[in-house]
Amino acid sequence: MHLPTRYIFVTDYPFHLLLPLIASLLFVGGLIFVKRLTIAGVTPWTVAFLSNQCAAVFFTAYWFVGGPGQPWFMLWQPAIIAALYVMGLSFTFLAIERGDVSVATPVFGVKVLFVAILVTLTTAKQLTAIMWLAAILAVAGIVLIQWTGPSGNRKKLFLAIGFALSAAMSFATFDVLVQKWAPAWGAGRFLPIVYWMVAVFSVVLLKGFQLHKVKDRSLRFPLIAGSVLIAFQAIFIVSTLSLFGDATRVNIVYATRGLWGVLFAWATALKWGGAEAKVPVRMMLLRLSGAVLLTAAVILALLRG
Repeated sequence: MHLPTRYIFVTDYPFHLLLPLIASLLFVGGLIFVKRLTIAGVTPWTVAFLSNQCAAVFFTAYWFVGGPGQPWFMLWQPAIIAALYVMGLSFTFLAIERGDVSVATPVFGVKVLFVAILVTLTTAKQLTAIMWLAAILAVAGIVLIQWTGPSGNRKKLFLAIGFALSAAMSFATFDVLVQKWAPAWGAGRFLPIVYWMVAVFSVVLLKGFQLHKVKDRSLRFPLIAGSVLIAFQAIFIVSTLSLFGDATRVNIVYATRGLWGVLFAWATALKWGGAEAKVPVRMMLLRLSGAVLLTAAVILALLRG
């Protein structure tokens, strides 16, 4: 069976999986800034709006890559994907506002299983046993990390989990549709149009936008850093999906953000303060045990399946 020629895809040497690995690091770095902003009273809508505008500017450069494009009446495809992105990012920031980075971030990894299921349902391609095992291991690692979450405010914790799961489902659908629709348009046409629409749809976020927070000099750096990092991780992950496809393996590697979420949030909390600094060492080690399962999933994803 021949691989689709519309994707630049290398099975034996999957170097493209380095891109979602980089994206996972950028994502967690961005969320740490976002969490600090929410503690300072910045609404998720403020950061989401700024991040979406940054992404629209960055993705404009893709227009020079070119592509066949599609007739104007096919614009409903990038419109659906843009709406999913805005929803997913909004749910992401709501989850971070309600819960700790080391708790909410691993839950986002359930997206791995969502993508595996959606790929099976929407394409003729059946995932191999190795890929299913990798997806299950990744989710098991996420469950173990989450199982050790704080027990103080259960309502707040459940809200964070609910928003994280909603974000995971939105982005899983986003990924599968990008993989499905982008090749016909060409990355140089599809991605700029998607993110121009993201910028336009983000107008709905202006109701909760805090201009006075943006003008606050003490918050300016984390606002810019968080927005830029989240936008850049979108470039890495979306570019990989549009150019290479391989949504399941890409998302298994991307799930390592659960590991970085635990490690980075713990380290920064110990240095600058935060809820993770108060978590017992035993609990953090259990979260790291879950991260080992995520790592095993990544190794399996790198194998030919």
